[in-house]
Parts: sequence; C-alpha cells; structure tokens
Amino acid sequence: MKFIFPQNYNFNSKLFGFIDYSTAILNIVWFSFVFCFVNLFFSNINLKIFIFIVLCFPVLLFSIIGFNHENIIYVFIYISKYVRNPKIYLYKR
Repeated sequence: MKFIFPQNYNFNSKLFGFIDYSTAILNIVWFSFVFCFVNLFFSNINLKIFIFIVLCFPVLLFSIIGFNHENIIYVFIYISKYVRNPKIYLYKR
C-alpha cells in the first residue's frame, strides 16, 4: 500500500504522538529548574508541591494543548518579538 503525501504537508515527529521533542526538552529544563529552586528555598513539603504545580502545570498545559498546535518555542519567540516592538504588528498592513 502506498501513501501519497502532498508537498505542503508538514510532518513532525512527536513524543507520544502529541508533543514535539523540542517542547519536551524545554519542559524538562523548566521543570528541573523549578524543582531545584523549590528545594533550595522552601522546607515545607506542602508548600514545595503547591509552588511546583503552580509554576509547572500551566507550562505543561500550553505545551500539550498549545496555541493552534503551534510549537511552544515559536510562541515564545513571537511573544518576545511583539513585546519588543508592538507597533510593527499593529500598524503594518
């Protein structure tokens, strides 16, 4: 059986079928940073768990659901470009 893919089809390999590898690596780096930060500054286990969940769960949701299934790294790049110079995107036609 042969499958014909159109030339404009964008094939990306994904981890577990729903998350890009670059996004998964970014999540691991962020989670490890938050984990080290929480363990360094807090001693209460309930507070550690709460702060870890508050800082990591939204990033995990955005990386899984995303903005129209866009890679989260590209979204951060777009947001940073907009924050630096918003007039280009508002007035350009």
